[in-house]
Amino acid sequence: MADYGHELLFGTFLTPRADQAERVVALARLSDQAGLDLVTVQDHPYQARFLDTWTLLSVVAAVTSTVRVSPNVANLPLRPPAVLARSVATLDILSGGRVELGLGAGAFWDGIAAVGGPRLTAAEGVDALEEGIQVIRAMWAEGGGTVRVDGRHHRVWGAHAGPAPAHDVGIWLGAYKRRMLDMTGRLADGWLPSHAYAALDALPAMNAIIDEAALGAGRSPADVRRLYNIAGTFTGSGRGFLQGPAGVWAEQLAELTLEQGMSAYILASDDPDDIRRFAAEVVPGVRELVDAGRAGSGAPAAEDRPRPAETGAEAGGRGASPATTTGSAPVTVTPARTGGGVPALGFLPTPDDGTRLADVQVWDESTRPTGPAPDPARTYTPGEQAAGRHLVDVHDHLRQELAEVRRLVEEVTSGAMDPGLARSHINTMTMRQNNWTVGVYCESYCRVVTTHHTIEDQTLFPRLRRADPRLVPVVDRLEQEHHAIHEVLEGVDRALVAFVAEPDGHKALRAAMDLLTDTLLSHLSYEERELVEPLARLGLH
Repeated sequence: MADYGHELLFGTFLTPRADQAERVVALARLSDQAGLDLVTVQDHPYQARFLDTWTLLSVVAAVTSTVRVSPNVANLPLRPPAVLARSVATLDILSGGRVELGLGAGAFWDGIAAVGGPRLTAAEGVDALEEGIQVIRAMWAEGGGTVRVDGRHHRVWGAHAGPAPAHDVGIWLGAYKRRMLDMTGRLADGWLPSHAYAALDALPAMNAIIDEAALGAGRSPADVRRLYNIAGTFTGSGRGFLQGPAGVWAEQLAELTLEQGMSAYILASDDPDDIRRFAAEVVPGVRELVDAGRAGSGAPAAEDRPRPAETGAEAGGRGASPATTTGSAPVTVTPARTGGGVPALGFLPTPDDGTRLADVQVWDESTRPTGPAPDPARTYTPGEQAAGRHLVDVHDHLRQELAEVRRLVEEVTSGAMDPGLARSHINTMTMRQNNWTVGVYCESYCRVVTTHHTIEDQTLFPRLRRADPRLVPVVDRLEQEHHAIHEVLEGVDRALVAFVAEPDGHKALRAAMDLLTDTLLSHLSYEERELVEPLARLGLH
């Protein structure tokens, strides 16, 4: 089976739980901020515990900026195709061309019938889907016109086409059986199966059916993108599919792309830590391996695609200084700078510009210990340099989260956002989930510097203490500051709660935010100053 050369896409597959509505939206925003390409949501309109998918996707599109949104997959028996076509086109126009259409023939017919939908056989569902695709495409026709589809299940006769979507919306079919796979090859823009129903050993035969059908319809097999809903764990032994460190995930997914032609991986998880790790560790690893494989084979490399470093934290952490305010003095998130510092490292840890906004201090910065001075004659390999640089990259992500928290607080104090929604969103962020204890965040993101090398599952600080006892006072102080930052974050959370009930709540909230800004930026600069060189020298990556 060949690599079709498609641009790689990565996304999330979220559960639209009505009892956790704010969290679902926050996870979608996290996907956007992490630089992922897609946010998708299952569509079961008969499920009382779920939010309506199209309403939810509309909200997600409104609160994100770059991710595409799609049902995964839309239940056509309960989504009349002419109405669905207009819903998709409308959201695509309003979102600036960020909608795709995952589409299915339907399942769980008892549930469909219970809410007034048709009860079809499997064969009838396939026939109805093919008619529905014809209706949808006709409704999207540029220039309008009259739609006439005289089908057995869907008859649209005399409807006016339009509006046309803002871009060529892809129709991705959730297909497993031969007739559906054949339809995918003939009519669809993409194939969207789930690993739970289309195991690895079944993919070659399914792909072959799609390819044969595409060729029979005068199309190229490459006209059909291959997407894959996946799930896994980062704590496994690495022996099973997606059951191990991020490097194992990257290698397995890259192999699927290069050997089976899969090119979009959608993570089914509602865990913010999994989403962050998928975006930060797995995605760049897959891209690196696929680029290398395509370069070696002569296959297309999709070099023009945006990288996470261009759309995520790096966009503001390198060559830009996003400023935010909450009614106090502007705060500039200062990027790491190249040149200077330890010359052999090739870059300078992010300096502390000394700006302080709060009236109080959490700690006395003059008492911070320092580690051993770098050896000016020491040189560092590219891999050693990457260890220190990666710490700065991780911190740049936290600086961007700080800017996002300040933006949320500004929206709350201006009345543009409900405090509960802001709290829900903040609780999905790395800085909140991490709890700021013993460097767990740094360890999780420093664990894989390349897709081929992993380290043992230990926390960073104990390893630094063992590797160089001269660093013990620095590590002890950093650990103390982690606990202090946790308390400052708790103060922001308490201030968000109090904002609703107290007349001067906005003042306390802004003060809490200023204190978080002071402590976090100061701490990150101190940690980089003291650890960038030891990480490179000691090979802790």
